[in-house]
Amino acid sequence: MLSHDQIWEALDRLAERHELTPSGLARRAGLDPTSFNKSKRLSADGRLRWPSTESIAKVLDATGASMEQFMAFMRPDAGSEQQEGAFPQRGGSIPLLGFAQAGAGGFFDDGGFPAGQGWDVVEFPAAPAQKSGVYALEVQGESMMPLYRDGDVLIVEPGAQVRRNDRVVVRTNEGEVMAKVLLRHSPRSIELMSLNPEHPNRILELSDVAWIARIIWASQ
Repeated sequence: MLSHDQIWEALDRLAERHELTPSGLARRAGLDPTSFNKSKRLSADGRLRWPSTESIAKVLDATGASMEQFMAFMRPDAGSEQQEGAFPQRGGSIPLLGFAQAGAGGFFDDGGFPAGQGWDVVEFPAAPAQKSGVYALEVQGESMMPLYRDGDVLIVEPGAQVRRNDRVVVRTNEGEVMAKVLLRHSPRSIELMSLNPEHPNRILELSDVAWIARIIWASQ
């Protein structure tokens, strides 16, 4: 059974993951900025106040997090222990995979986070604890020219909110992996602009998208 403390702890951890305060998380979700303040978690007479399911739904929609990811934040050790099957991060290193490999099965969980075996590692200029779940993809070939060249490394943050004009990595249910610019995100589809002008833009139905993750850094 879920406790009052677990629910609020999960919201706090979700806010931290997106480098937000509880007030900032509420504001991003379109709620009153004070909705998640600690002073609002107990009534004046000491009774427990719980966030509504509507509020949680709005937070998940605003951050792009799944219910499974939100539930994982409720574990007492969620902040320190790796999820089963997740790639173990060490020191300043993060998992690295080539784009061609990324299209194969077994390297990602359902949320687009690194999992399984076969990953290499690469150094990341920020502590992994500050960007939990980040990983790197090595560009292979010339399809992303002139922005990214063969051998460039893209740092990807799954679970981060994506906005219009963000550079993103998208994996389809059929295993196609691509780096594009997000032009439009509707309830049913996404429109992607190709980095290479020789390649056409793409429109994908959301039902055909396995996951979408924001590119936060590139080594060029």
